Amino acid sequence: MDNLIERRLSPVVRARSSDTPVLLLEGPRGVGKSTLLHGLAVESGAVVIDLDQEDYLQLVQNSPSAVVGGDIPVLIDEYQKVPSLLDAVKARLNRDTTPGMFVLAGSTSYESLPRGTQALTGRLQRLSVAPLTQTEIDATGNHLIAQAFDGKVEHRVRAATASREEYVQRVMRGGMPLALAQTTDAARSRWFEAHVRQSIERDAGALRRIGRRSDLRDVLMRTAGQTAGVLKVSRVASDVAPSWDTTAAYIELLESLFLIQRLPAWGVTVLPRSIESPKIHVVDSGIGAHLLRLSAAKMKRLDPAALTEFGHLLESFVVQEAIRQTTWMDEPVSAGYWRTRDDLEVDLVLERHDGTIVAVEVKAGDHIKRSQLSPLVALRDRLGSSFAAGIAFYTGGTGYEIDDRIHVLPVERLWT
Repeated sequence: MDNLIERRLSPVVRARSSDTPVLLLEGPRGVGKSTLLHGLAVESGAVVIDLDQEDYLQLVQNSPSAVVGGDIPVLIDEYQKVPSLLDAVKARLNRDTTPGMFVLAGSTSYESLPRGTQALTGRLQRLSVAPLTQTEIDATGNHLIAQAFDGKVEHRVRAATASREEYVQRVMRGGMPLALAQTTDAARSRWFEAHVRQSIERDAGALRRIGRRSDLRDVLMRTAGQTAGVLKVSRVASDVAPSWDTTAAYIELLESLFLIQRLPAWGVTVLPRSIESPKIHVVDSGIGAHLLRLSAAKMKRLDPAALTEFGHLLESFVVQEAIRQTTWMDEPVSAGYWRTRDDLEVDLVLERHDGTIVAVEVKAGDHIKRSQLSPLVALRDRLGSSFAAGIAFYTGGTGYEIDDRIHVLPVERLWT
């Protein structure tokens, strides 16, 4: 299915690769990095050196200098399998720093490599390749977040069309291309399970020694259970066999594999009384639903635990959708969340390089009370003119501006 969906990152990859000698594409396995590399290969006449293929792996292990010394662009997929090749890349960069020389792709984060092999720190640009957004899946060309930075938040006259059942379906299927290609819910669940198993049994073991893989899976499930909440390592450690130190290391490992993601605290150095602890989010809501055993059947019978979990998962879903839209923008955008010691909290704060702020709140209900928007109002009042827009997404049907620069929008406005 990935081949049928136009990635909004495709022109970004072309532009960024022409700006820097080394572009590194990072993201979960099976998310479409290889497709982006092959698109560059078709345009340039280059060959993708895929280290998942044994012959290429042996070639790079035995002759890294010969591989990186070829005609540019040099395109290498799953580069992290031979971290030492970065030394060969660095050696060539010492002689030549022409833009567009290398595009690397990896399914583990650069920071997870042994420190001694991080030879290109400060000499490469990194670009996150995440699961597909709903606007990419639906081919709707939505630019809501970019427009919000300019203070343009459209309120459509017609009501939203997405039902609660559609929201449940979208959250549970997520955005992994190969999962979307499955034709039944059961087939999709099997794909999710295989993806998690491969990440734990093969990819994690390639990064560090794992005592018992079942412990790593337990940590993943407990951490996924905290999605959209402040990360509490002690709570995860109390429910699993590993020690606190091992649990913390496993959480870092799972983040390196792009299964979970920390959302850092924002405002710690800007606004007083801000909390510093990060929140945690699953990277893909479909995998999150699978790990939490959340099903449409549980939602239909209004299972209380399922409804609570869905609310948390919906927040992760919206937060990830919004963050992914920022990766298409020209200007760098940082993401965090804001929480004060007196319990004011904004789920997502996006800060453009020039200091402009867009803030996002997520509500699982179909009605929003003005009192629920007090955190957005407080943040607006503290930031003044740098606050471009505050958006409260909910499952209701209409969009409107409820206060100065404070908007209420249906979740579906992220893709319609």
